[in-house]
Amino acid sequence: MAKNIKGWLLIGLVGLVLLTFYKLLPILSPFLVSILLAYMGDPLVDILERYKISRTWGVVLVFILLSLILLVLLLVLIPMIGRQLVSLYELTPQLIDWVQNTAVPWMQTKLGINASASSLGNIKQMFSENLGKTTDIAQLLLSQVTASSLAFLGWLANMLLIPVVTFYLLRDWDILVAKMRRLLPRQKEGTIVQLIGECHEVLGAFMRGQLLVMLALGVVYAIGLMALGLELGLIIGILAGLASLVPYMGFAVGISAALIAGLFQFGLDPYPLLGIIAVFTAGQMLEGMVLTPLLVGDRIGLHPVAVIFAILAGGQLFGFTGVLLALPVAAVIMVLLRNMHELYKESNMYGQSSESDAPTSLGVAEQVEACDRPLNEST
Repeated sequence: MAKNIKGWLLIGLVGLVLLTFYKLLPILSPFLVSILLAYMGDPLVDILERYKISRTWGVVLVFILLSLILLVLLLVLIPMIGRQLVSLYELTPQLIDWVQNTAVPWMQTKLGINASASSLGNIKQMFSENLGKTTDIAQLLLSQVTASSLAFLGWLANMLLIPVVTFYLLRDWDILVAKMRRLLPRQKEGTIVQLIGECHEVLGAFMRGQLLVMLALGVVYAIGLMALGLELGLIIGILAGLASLVPYMGFAVGISAALIAGLFQFGLDPYPLLGIIAVFTAGQMLEGMVLTPLLVGDRIGLHPVAVIFAILAGGQLFGFTGVLLALPVAAVIMVLLRNMHELYKESNMYGQSSESDAPTSLGVAEQVEACDRPLNEST
């Protein structure tokens, strides 16, 4: 009876926590971002502590490093991306012309598809009328943002809250982990710590390793494409790096976009197109032979399909907060399923192989020989 009461209390407590989490979704995003940043920055602070630097000063040094990186991005990278976005905006009418005059007639004659491109003319006219009016567009966006001043102030408060919360979490990370461990049931502490350690191994390999792989590939692709003279090289390189969250997707997305941009810029000149193929081939070889084995290893445990499903499901269910939680929750679920599978194999439900099943462990040739032996002996 007491066990049943404890079980119902535990279920009620979990339900209450989930309900509270659901009600607090609108304000949880900055705290979740801060937790992820603190989790990823804790190893850097631990390294500084080994050199006799206090925890607080270690956090300050890490924050200074991150602030310098962010400053460089704001001063150098963002203006370059802005210029390339303007170039992409100007190239859109040419893309529409190509679809109207080349792609659609080819589909109609070769494939027999009755495709209509009449609506593309209106889109092209809209782009053509607004070319050279980027300042007007910026003013329009700014007016729309300032019109909803409360939403803008809320977004600004969340952005300012992230570094503050991250600082305190990063400074007290080890203390918080130790306090949470002391709250665990004494009888189950070893098992829970083991499961958390497996989750940490998988999640750490993915969050730190895969993000570094994405960053490295984005830099390689962007530098390579810009060296070839591709006008949209920076945007395509960054896009390919972000898509590398899922293995091989960055290569597929990046090389497709780069070849299309190359065809519009260079025409059918083979050398730039071969250069684009060489850049992405080199990046893929670098990822497979150096970056992934060095930074991620073989303990990631998250299948690419599981990564895609987790991100889409998290975004569908909980919006941006769900996207932030998708991969950590997927890692935890994967570890729990792995342990449940081991328990299932050791249980009576799974059963044990009998001695009569021993020949199934032989190779194909041995099984054929064992089956043919009685027939040969009888003849």
